Amino acid sequence: MNCIFCDIIAGRADASIVHEDDDVMAFMDIRPWTSGHLLVVPKRHAANLSELDPADGEKVFAAGQKVARALRGGSAPVEGVNFFLADGAVAGQEVFHVHLHVLPRTRGDGFGLRGVPRSPSREDLDGAAERIRASLVSE
Repeated sequence: MNCIFCDIIAGRADASIVHEDDDVMAFMDIRPWTSGHLLVVPKRHAANLSELDPADGEKVFAAGQKVARALRGGSAPVEGVNFFLADGAVAGQEVFHVHLHVLPRTRGDGFGLRGVPRSPSREDLDGAAERIRASLVSE
């Protein structure tokens, strides 16, 4: 398996590490969307959310919260924080090791969701909810 995040975790690739414990690592993104953009990854490889152990997911999110607090309390101006996690190529995932983007935000930073929100009917929403509930039951 060739995984840059596994190489970073193992010390075989360079990274600007922000946080590390037994289960997760947080490091600066080399192609940041905003100043201070970092990634939080589980140390145990999981290519996507379906492979991610729920306990590792909890630890990734907890570490994300920890670094988000640090960003907001640091010397750089941070007015908000976005979390972003892409699951699958069509969702924008480029490195197939689960990773949580932690994006510090300031007014006018140029980052944001650019999609156009839809306005589905209640019937459409209820139908989608039913399909998802049925999938949850069969899981």
